[in-house]
Amino acid sequence: MPHRSGPSRRALAARSRRVVDSAAFTTTVFCLIVGNAALMGIETYDGVVQDWHDGLELAEHLFLAAFTLEILVRAAAHADRPRDFFRDPWNVFDLVVVALALAPFARENATVLRLLRLARVLRAARFLPQVRIVVVAIGKSLPGTLSFLLVGTLLLYVYSMVGWVFLADDDPEHFGSLGRAALTLSLLITLDGLGDAVRAGLEVSRWTVLYFASYVLLGSFVLVNLLIGVVINSLEEARQVEAGSASAAATAEDRPADADEIRRRIGEARAALDALERGLPAPTGAPGSTSGDVRTAPVPAGRA
Repeated sequence: MPHRSGPSRRALAARSRRVVDSAAFTTTVFCLIVGNAALMGIETYDGVVQDWHDGLELAEHLFLAAFTLEILVRAAAHADRPRDFFRDPWNVFDLVVVALALAPFARENATVLRLLRLARVLRAARFLPQVRIVVVAIGKSLPGTLSFLLVGTLLLYVYSMVGWVFLADDDPEHFGSLGRAALTLSLLITLDGLGDAVRAGLEVSRWTVLYFASYVLLGSFVLVNLLIGVVINSLEEARQVEAGSASAAATAEDRPADADEIRRRIGEARAALDALERGLPAPTGAPGSTSGDVRTAPVPAGRA
């Protein structure tokens, strides 16, 4: 029985992999995701829900059954290597979304169920390579973004305190407290209302121009450009990861399934080498061979 389970798993994985890699399967799943998103949009209209409640509920069950079948087919494609299924983050995400939708607590909570159905729409990213790269880039940019937020928060706090110290009495509406000053400067980082802020500051002192100019220079130009640099680097890393995943998948297709398959291929290679060696002619001058041509060594001139 153990000898039959290995080939059967490989056969199941091979058939399922052909289905998963086919263009028809990809197109069908993508259309199901789009249809599920359209169904969610239709359900936001109360009149439609009241008139077609049973039909919409049946359509939701059909979509859930189709997505469950899709996950089973994808898992079957990794029947010979189950661990590889969980190494793909998209497979894990799809499995979690579908599994939670089948859980009893999710079926009883309408809000959780709507959020899980909304998460299915995000699965469309795996079928769009460019969107997939952007999603991976967002994940890789999080550490750099957190550093950017820390530096930006520090800059905002320092300038808010400075603005409160010098402008609170003359402009309490915008700098009357730390919160008001932070809100005003948060809007100024987008250059919204910069002219009005500068004119109000000039009525207090001409030195406020340095305050606003330095803040806009550091906040709107330096920090924003740093954030853009982080995102661009993350996009490049995401493209490399996507290219590496594609090459790894191609290599996995050519890789033998298990040790028995490797031994079989080694045996075939040895048999081919032995047959090739038997077809070669015997080497001349080999050890033990005789020759009828006997040559005498030349005699030195002084001993003739």
